[in-house]
Amino acid sequence: MGLSRIRRRLLLAGLGGGALLLASPGVFAELLLTPAQTPGPFYPDQLPLDQDNDLLIVGDQPTRAQGVVVQLYGQILDARGNPLKAALVEIWQVDANGIYLHSRDGDRAKRDPNFQGYGRFETASDGRYRFRTLRPVPYPGRAPHIHFAVTLPGQPRFTTQCYIRGERLNQADAVLNAIRDPRLRERLIVPFVPVAGARAGQQIAQFDIVLNVTPAS
Repeated sequence: MGLSRIRRRLLLAGLGGGALLLASPGVFAELLLTPAQTPGPFYPDQLPLDQDNDLLIVGDQPTRAQGVVVQLYGQILDARGNPLKAALVEIWQVDANGIYLHSRDGDRAKRDPNFQGYGRFETASDGRYRFRTLRPVPYPGRAPHIHFAVTLPGQPRFTTQCYIRGERLNQADAVLNAIRDPRLRERLIVPFVPVAGARAGQQIAQFDIVLNVTPAS
């Protein structure tokens, strides 16, 4: 499904989960910055050969990864809402069995070899990114989440995490709830919306990231 069609579905449904809150009223109000979060201990210790934005197919293998398919997309913005180009967006997450790509996580015999586990995408002038991945699943001690890293030329690497709106485990997740300001905490929680008529319960999710940077001229 194309990115423009996905955005139209969200707008028509009134489910713009990545809608940005204003820090103060007025034309020149700035957007709330996305809170940073730990990259965690399981950023891949060896990146896969296949590093594209489709995490469900590894190389030319014919078998798709297990789990619920999610079309994940959004924009990388500055605090004034300007799109940021040339942003390298990376994501990594557990497979449907709750195991990361990292070599020291979990029972390696149970890891789904058809799940890429990591992907990257570089934004164009519109600041948009998109991935095809899995709806994240919980593992001991954590609510379902997807790790994000954004790197802009000449800027330090920014890391955060994306969570599922309505997920009951969010209330007990220590990493998420370390963000004391509820407005900022809500910036990381977005709807994962079922796509009507899609096969195998496919979903879409919009996660916009707002950074405290000055766009390149």
